[in-house]
Amino acid sequence: MTKTDIFNQLIAFLHQQLAKMTEAARITHEASTGDEAKAEGKYDTRGLEASYLAEAQAEQCRKLARSLHVFESFAINDLRPNSLVDAGALVETELDGTLCYYLLTPCAGGVSIDYQGCEITTLSPDSPLYQSLLGKRCGDILDPSGIMILEIS
Repeated sequence: MTKTDIFNQLIAFLHQQLAKMTEAARITHEASTGDEAKAEGKYDTRGLEASYLAEAQAEQCRKLARSLHVFESFAINDLRPNSLVDAGALVETELDGTLCYYLLTPCAGGVSIDYQGCEITTLSPDSPLYQSLLGKRCGDILDPSGIMILEIS
């Protein structure tokens, strides 16, 4: 696994998500301003509700665009196996015989991608697992979860 390939796949995935979200926001915005959004009575709030949804979707698009900018300018460093876990690290872990791969990213946590048959999940700094992994080494076991760090790259 090369982190550059993983980051490129992640960037491509985020671009796809941004395109989908942008289209959804556009459609919702049109629905909130179109003829169908006109109130038919005093208590008809369809247009108002659609405008709230459109604004929320637009904000999500802005956040995703910022995340993409961060990813596209992020310096990818390969860490030595005896290195401490740090931002940008790809960490292989094991819990009860199950292997899991985590990529510590500056943003866009919680995204899972399939890379060469392995599921890799991104962790952002606000994640408790991200915080637990920081500064650990291969062979360390995270308390209280019992997750063991097998490899860091």
